[in-house]
Amino acid sequence: MSARNFLLKAIACSVTGLLFATFSHAQTTAENIIVITTDGLRWQEVFKGMDSAIANNKKYHEKDSAYIFRKYWGAGEKERREKLMPFFWSQLEAGGQLYGNRTLGSKVDNANPFWFSFPGYSEIMTGFVDTAINSNDHPGNPHTNVLEFLNQQPGYKDRVAAFSSWFAFDRILNEKRSGFPVVRAFEPTGGDNPTDNEKLLNSLKKDSYRPWLDAVCQDVFTHYAAFEWLKTRKPKVLYIAYGETDDWAHGAQYRSYLDAAHQVDAWIKQLWDYIQSDPQYKDKTALLITTDHGRGDIVKTKWTGHGQKVEDASQIWFAVMGPGIKPLGEVKNNGQVYQKQFAQTIARLVGQNFVAAHPVADPVLTVFR
Repeated sequence: MSARNFLLKAIACSVTGLLFATFSHAQTTAENIIVITTDGLRWQEVFKGMDSAIANNKKYHEKDSAYIFRKYWGAGEKERREKLMPFFWSQLEAGGQLYGNRTLGSKVDNANPFWFSFPGYSEIMTGFVDTAINSNDHPGNPHTNVLEFLNQQPGYKDRVAAFSSWFAFDRILNEKRSGFPVVRAFEPTGGDNPTDNEKLLNSLKKDSYRPWLDAVCQDVFTHYAAFEWLKTRKPKVLYIAYGETDDWAHGAQYRSYLDAAHQVDAWIKQLWDYIQSDPQYKDKTALLITTDHGRGDIVKTKWTGHGQKVEDASQIWFAVMGPGIKPLGEVKNNGQVYQKQFAQTIARLVGQNFVAAHPVADPVLTVFR
């Protein structure tokens, strides 16, 4: 073979390899992503189901332990967790990856030292721990978040939206600077041109009972506002932050806490079923689901709280599913993962590399192997 022919063949092989790599990347990277958080949901319930020690305590079962046991109890942890979160332990386990079962050597923790909401959500979204963010009353987050970054990328501009039951999210995501809508708590949805469903939601929200005053709306309003936005405006990036799992826990109401977790699981199934029925989203959309912090368990009476004084409140979990994600189910013996790794993981799931003025932690690499 002449040198010229050898060179031409080498070039052809390189081009073919490049095209194959590009094609493979296109086939295994999501075009859209939905990020879901459910505030303060313990890994213990996610992986073990209801806790009988808590359910049997009259301070926590809301005068109806029979209801809790009838709905969520089972002979073993596997049965109990399937009753509590059936979507997680059927479709998500079969098609995705779940991290955070510490009994199997899968450790996921806050990297921030505070173990409550604003620092946790900031860590999830910025991929960075700023110890100056040490209060739920912190003003607008000074750090770029991954949703803001994606909103600046070609094809994603004005295709990003966030919905939250908690009123602090305009500051957590710095809505004024970020440039995408953050619909929070009792704020109306739909912008300047709401659909008929959004008008109804706004009226219902305005007139609804407010168990947590103006700070937190019930998750049903957040869910259906986000779902309507998904169906009518077709975002490429959608974030939904449910809150009742934390609110009922702080109120020491274990029955309502379990019901809230069960409902979030049902809503995730509804979202996934819709995604898989819509040509824009079917087999092109990733899910990442997690929480902002853990809560007490070593001392059972501390399950209602979290923060630095509750030693196991840094322990969290996350789950992923979507194009290119190997269906590993429960991930075992994967070592230590930190919450700050989620931001870059979110970006990589849609083929992007999150770059900001602050350091951004590496993604969770096992998600992509």
